[in-house]
Amino acid sequence: MRLNNKYLNNLFLFIYKRQGSFYMAEKDTIFSSKIKYTGIVNFADFYKFCYDWLTEETGLALSEDKYVEKLSGDSKNIDIVWSGRRKITDYFQFDVKVAFKILGLTKVEITEGGRKINTNKGSVEISIKGTLTRDYKGKFETNAFNKFLRSIYEKWVITGRIDQMEDKIIGDCDEFLGQAKAYLDLEGKR
Repeated sequence: MRLNNKYLNNLFLFIYKRQGSFYMAEKDTIFSSKIKYTGIVNFADFYKFCYDWLTEETGLALSEDKYVEKLSGDSKNIDIVWSGRRKITDYFQFDVKVAFKILGLTKVEITEGGRKINTNKGSVEISIKGTLTRDYKGKFETNAFNKFLRSIYEKWVITGRIDQMEDKIIGDCDEFLGQAKAYLDLEGKR
């Protein structure tokens, strides 16, 4: 089992309520990164691309927790926060939080192939945080002996499986940022 300080510092214990009793699930923040881009971007198409990629490629059930639009003159600033969840097994769950910060989004008109196209220009920042939740149903939280069994189960039985899940989360989050960056770079070359 990988036990380096990066993961130990990000270990959180969350308390969930289940049928009148409380139990704890372990959450490890596995991936956290962001990208920045400034230039031409069709924001509506980019928004749809990101949503579709996350739901289709990773199987996440996404919800929009925040959408705030602030107008200042002819430009707007937009803050968006998505959260997603996917139950991988009865023991593991993948949670993701994606935040978009768009600054100075303005309407522009560009010429492509001899025709004029209405699009946007602005600064886009995307951050993503991937979290692995273990024992999210609290099956090992019924008593002290079961908690002890969980520690043995994780340390000796499913160490390789935990590493696989962490690698999958890192891969999915990193691939999303790569795809978003590639989309933005391609849009900017118009």
